[in-house]
Amino acid sequence: MGRKVTVATCALNQWALDFEGNFQRILKSIQIAKDRGARYRLGPELEICGYGCWDHYHESDTLLHSIQVLAALLDSPITENIICDVGMPVMHRNVRYNCRVIFLNWRILLIRPKMALANEGNYRELRWFTPWSRSRQTEEYFLPQMLQDLTKQKTVPFGDAVLATQDTCIGSEVCEELWTPHSPHIDMGLDGVEIITNASGSHHVLRKAHARVDLVTMATTKNGGIYLLANQKGCDGDRLYYDGCAMISMNGNVFAQGTQFSLDDVEVLTATLDLEDVRSYRAEISSRNLAASRVSPYPRVKVDFALSHCDLLEPVSEPVTWTYHSPEEEISLGPACWLWDFLRRSGQVGRPLPKQWVSSAQSTCLVDFSPVYSQVLADVQALVDESTYTPQDPRELCGRILTTCYMASENSSQETQSRATELAGQIGSHHIGLGIDSAVKAILGIFSLVTGKHPRFAAHGGSSRENLALQNVQARIRMVLAYLFAQLSPWSRGARGSLLVLGSANVDESLLGYLTKYDCSSADINPIGGISKTDLRGFVQFCAEHFQLPALRSILSAPATAELEPLANGHVSQTDEVMTSPLPAPWVAGLGPFTVSFYISPQQVNQKVKRFFSKYSMNRHKMTTLTPAYHAESYSPDDNRFDLRPFLYNTTWPWQFRCIDRHVVQLEKKEYDNLADMIQDLDGLSLPTWKLLSPRDSS
Repeated sequence: MGRKVTVATCALNQWALDFEGNFQRILKSIQIAKDRGARYRLGPELEICGYGCWDHYHESDTLLHSIQVLAALLDSPITENIICDVGMPVMHRNVRYNCRVIFLNWRILLIRPKMALANEGNYRELRWFTPWSRSRQTEEYFLPQMLQDLTKQKTVPFGDAVLATQDTCIGSEVCEELWTPHSPHIDMGLDGVEIITNASGSHHVLRKAHARVDLVTMATTKNGGIYLLANQKGCDGDRLYYDGCAMISMNGNVFAQGTQFSLDDVEVLTATLDLEDVRSYRAEISSRNLAASRVSPYPRVKVDFALSHCDLLEPVSEPVTWTYHSPEEEISLGPACWLWDFLRRSGQVGRPLPKQWVSSAQSTCLVDFSPVYSQVLADVQALVDESTYTPQDPRELCGRILTTCYMASENSSQETQSRATELAGQIGSHHIGLGIDSAVKAILGIFSLVTGKHPRFAAHGGSSRENLALQNVQARIRMVLAYLFAQLSPWSRGARGSLLVLGSANVDESLLGYLTKYDCSSADINPIGGISKTDLRGFVQFCAEHFQLPALRSILSAPATAELEPLANGHVSQTDEVMTSPLPAPWVAGLGPFTVSFYISPQQVNQKVKRFFSKYSMNRHKMTTLTPAYHAESYSPDDNRFDLRPFLYNTTWPWQFRCIDRHVVQLEKKEYDNLADMIQDLDGLSLPTWKLLSPRDSS
């Protein structure tokens, strides 16, 4: 006889420290799960307080309010007769842990602390939490008084244990543990745990969904069993966008797929599966059974509750094929949803763009196509301050929340201005065109009055210092005007509030320093700051075709230019240097300038490697003021949160570049067959050869 279980997992758009909102979203997800017949509900990592609290985890208030929310959940009739698995920080013996708290009918069954903490890239969990290091061990946790009063329990099990219900066994993983070489689900599955759960706070990275899905399906392919993955979704107050993708898998197949990009605050997935399918699948894998006979058992917390029912007429769920987004679709959806959360939660009216070049066009596309569903209509009405407003199409809504502004100077070409106006018309934004020459002349007039000097462009006989300063004045005035219009443009139109200023510098521009400090690189948020130029060009091409925006084709075909130097016969004379960085691969792989040169042909070393590292180190200081950007790649140039490297370098890299020079000479002589030979020879250099590499050698 089959044993059918209905289980639920969810993706919630939680917000750091929004305890009231988080509580309501958790409660709603539990209600939906119950309405669909589920007897177990899994939620995202740290869902009670919100994952991105960061140093607020150090505050006792965060712990206190998390306990208060847990008490409210325990006390709610909505949580009756369903096992609820929620995430929150817990202090145990003066040590702070990232925990799952599992409860049923006013009683806490188990507090399971996270055992492997994420502590690289964007994650700093070791800064706030300690991993539980005692595998298969528990101890007693003394409940705070407010929880004792509710549960009538003084202590509950705390540690690495599993739940044994009347009909099955449930074990927990937390986010990073799925990604470790020896995940807990391996030994739990061998010990007879049939349902594995994973509560995640996993952010969006381009092309990452494949890895996440593969890990889950492979876990149940090798070991059998049911696997539930929950995840945070949306922007919870930081640079990251958590992209949902909740899922339910069994025996190597996916039975429920959650959306990756959605404006739903609460998304619940359920599946009805037969435990006998798990048992039959496992019984046929002899290698798995041999390993299971030797595994050390987990402590079991006995639960007088059954997940299954024996309704022979109820159909079980069918496998589904996971649908992936292309990278271009991911760029169009992820940053757009992040922008939507940022806009509605910041309380601002809309978003202005300070200029209309290629990068700004990319940001514009993200704004224009933020999807609007019925459940966010109230947010839209609040933003436009009109309780009866219902947008008829994306262009109309875009005109209400997006302001584009082209700031022309005497160095701006008519072609670029026309492209900006054309794109604004096609997307429906409120467009402003203005000239900045009078402001530039006023600033330069002050300088000339004080110094008696009149700087000139290089085209007019000026020095490189004069030329650069004159360009930067224009760029920075645009930033000042962007913020002026952001604050007062709604006021001038009789609307309330102010606007968010969007940045438009991408990863390559940031790494190479192709931006002016405090110009378009300075904004409130930057939706494309974590995306490479190559991916962005593909995205703009996708938007041009998918959304029927012919203006984007002309923008793509136009030369990239800052238009900060004088025109030549009315046409652009200044174009950006066409160079993308060899990163992020070297940073991610832990490679420095010398080792990077092994992956590039000798003819490209000076052009690619030396030029990149020179520009990177020369302009690294700009990253200390970088606008918070949507994080979309495995690497980010953001000095404030991600890339903890110096911002004051010896920009000539004398030792490293001499090593590179010698390497190129040897390659051209074909004296080395591979990297190992080169390193071996360097290790054994004789004194005369070593002198060639010495930083004291100025030749």
